[in-house]
Amino acid sequence: MNDTNSLNVWSEDRLVARLWRDKFNPQGMGLRYADDWVNNGGFAISQTLPLKTDEFPVQPGGGPQQFFANLLPESGARIRIVRDLKIPDTDFDLLRAIGGDCAGALSILPTNETPAAEQLYSPLSDEKLQNLVMRRGSSYVGISKDKLPRLSLAGAQDKCPVLMRDDQILLPLREAPSSHILKFEIPDYKNVPAYETFTTMLARRAGLPAVDIRLCSLKKRNYVCIERYDRYENEEGVIHRLHQEDFCQALGYGFQNKYEDDAGPTFAQCYQLVQEASTEPAIDLPNLLRWQVFNVLAGNSDGHAKNLSLLYGLGNEVRQAPFYDLVCTRAIERIAENLAFRVGGEQNPQLIRLQHWEVEARNCEIRPKFLLRLVQDVAQKLMASLAQTRADFDEHYGPYPALQRVELVVKKQCARTLKEF
Repeated sequence: MNDTNSLNVWSEDRLVARLWRDKFNPQGMGLRYADDWVNNGGFAISQTLPLKTDEFPVQPGGGPQQFFANLLPESGARIRIVRDLKIPDTDFDLLRAIGGDCAGALSILPTNETPAAEQLYSPLSDEKLQNLVMRRGSSYVGISKDKLPRLSLAGAQDKCPVLMRDDQILLPLREAPSSHILKFEIPDYKNVPAYETFTTMLARRAGLPAVDIRLCSLKKRNYVCIERYDRYENEEGVIHRLHQEDFCQALGYGFQNKYEDDAGPTFAQCYQLVQEASTEPAIDLPNLLRWQVFNVLAGNSDGHAKNLSLLYGLGNEVRQAPFYDLVCTRAIERIAENLAFRVGGEQNPQLIRLQHWEVEARNCEIRPKFLLRLVQDVAQKLMASLAQTRADFDEHYGPYPALQRVELVVKKQCARTLKEF
C-alpha cells in the first residue's frame, strides 16, 4: 500500500531510511534510519544526519527537509518540472516524482516500490537528442508513463542525466543510474557551455582536480557532457552509485543560502568542514584553497557552497569531490561580479589584494605565507597556460571568438595579482 505522506530512501537494494512529511506543514520532513542500515554497516547520509536509531523529527526549514531539498532543481528548472509533471510545488512531491536518481547514492521512492532489479535505459535517437537539446533537457516528453525517468539534479541550470555507452547516449528509465550529465544553454547566455568547458580546462592546467567535460554542438545549440564522479562501472558493465553531499547539505544550510551574502556559510566554514571530514586533509585542504584562488583569478564569481561537495568513497573514505560548475562569469554581461565567498571581507574580485588573502588565511587558521604562495603559484600557472589552453580548445572544438572575453578577465586578474608580488 502506498503511503502518500511517506517515502523510502534506498541505496542500491538496501533500505536506508523512511522519510515523512508533516501533515500540517507540507515542507516539513522527518527521517528515521532503518534498523538494519544502522546495525549492519550503513553510513550517515550527511554530516548533519549522524547514524542513530532515534528519529530526526520534523524541523520546518531545517533538519532532514534541508538536506533533501538540496537534492532538487531550483528556480526555472524546478518550475518547468512542476509544470510538465503537473504536481504540487513542494519538496516532498518533487522527491516523490523525480528522486529516483539524485546526486550521490540515494534513491527516493514511494513506499509501495522497491528499486528495479534491472537497470533499464532508452536509446536516444538523433531526433530525440535534438529534441532534448532544443528543449534544454526536459526529459519527460515522449516516454510512456510507466517508464518515466526519475531524475533529480540540484541547481538552477537545465541538466539531464544520461548513460554513455561508446558513442551512444541513453536515457535512464525510472531510477536507473546515469554516468554523465548533459548541461544546456541558458536563455540569453548562450556562451555558458563554451565558457564552462574552457574555464574547466584552465582549472586543470592550474592544478585543480576538476571534472571531465566535453563541449558538444547540435543544430547550432551548444551543450556540455560531464562525466559523473559519483558513479562507477564494474567489470560487468553495471553502474553503481557513490554517495556525496554538497556543502550546504553538510553544513546545514538551505539552497537559498548558498551565497555568503545570503546568510550562507563563509569560506572559512567550508575549510573547517574539509579539515574535519576529509580522510586526506593534507591533499584536500590545499586543493580547496586553490579553488577559491582560481575563482578570483579566473573570474568565477559563482563559486558558492553548492558547487563544493564531499564524496564518500569505498572503504569509508571521505574526500573533497572534483570541482565542477567552473565558469568565468565575469565574461558574461548582466551577471553580478561580486564573489560568492568573500576573501578577507572583500567581495569585489577587482579590489582583492594580498592583504585580503592574509586575512582569509587567518580566518582559516593557516599561515598567511602558505596561502600567498598558493595565490602566486595559481596566477603563474594560469598566465603560462592560457594561450596553450585556448589553442587546445580551438583544436578540439573550433574557433570561438567569445573566449577572448575570458582570456581578458584572466590576464587582468593575474597581472594585477602578480604585480603585487
